[in-house]
Amino acid sequence: MRYFLELAYNGKNYFGYQIQPNQISVQEVIEDRLSKILRKQISIVAAGRTDTGVHAKRMFVHFDYEEELTAEIIKKLNSFLPKDIAVYHLFLMDEEAHARFDATSRSYNYYISPFKDPFSYESAWIFNRELNVDKMNEAAKLLIKQGDFGSFAKLHTDVKTNICDVREAFWRKNENNQLVFQITADRFLRNMVRAIVGTLVEVGLGKISIQEFNDIIEQKNRSSAGASAPAHGLYLVDVQYSKELFKNELK
Repeated sequence: MRYFLELAYNGKNYFGYQIQPNQISVQEVIEDRLSKILRKQISIVAAGRTDTGVHAKRMFVHFDYEEELTAEIIKKLNSFLPKDIAVYHLFLMDEEAHARFDATSRSYNYYISPFKDPFSYESAWIFNRELNVDKMNEAAKLLIKQGDFGSFAKLHTDVKTNICDVREAFWRKNENNQLVFQITADRFLRNMVRAIVGTLVEVGLGKISIQEFNDIIEQKNRSSAGASAPAHGLYLVDVQYSKELFKNELK
């Protein structure tokens, strides 16, 4: 039987989501705890991969297990998982359901605090220089298209294509007076959102014009874009699937 888990994590203490040699990852921790509870080696597949230090407010993973599970597994998992990883929901799925391939979109938020804040320095980029948000939003509109985003991709990765379908990209202020960049696409390249944010901040500072930002997109060359924004301000906030996929939430 195939199951989906909905979960969240604070990425501060992890070298990204995906398992890697000699470094602690979110995937490794979840698989270890789940395998111990179910007394069988369990492998999980996620909707996507987050980089070192990046957080997820809403992530989905799937795994296979031949016996029927109940929502009791959520309580057990949360009691075994560290405080920076939490599981919220468990779904029984069709056998063909896939956490990564069936996802129709993913959304990220990036948080910038315009003032020194002892309570958000680990969860947002503290940046107190004045930014022209109107110009940053004007530039962000140029991202809304299906195209090659190689200018914002980490170099030397194993992806076969840099084509992404960006469906929304804009800046707004939240109730804490933080500047929030929200972006949704069918898929994202490694380091893509942080590279976009870093480059848009240069637009906001007046270092890059709207036309130059458009040129950067068209050049498809990572060296032409700005530096990546710090990882700790980035959050995976949503993963969308077809509504028909989630038939049975276990409660």
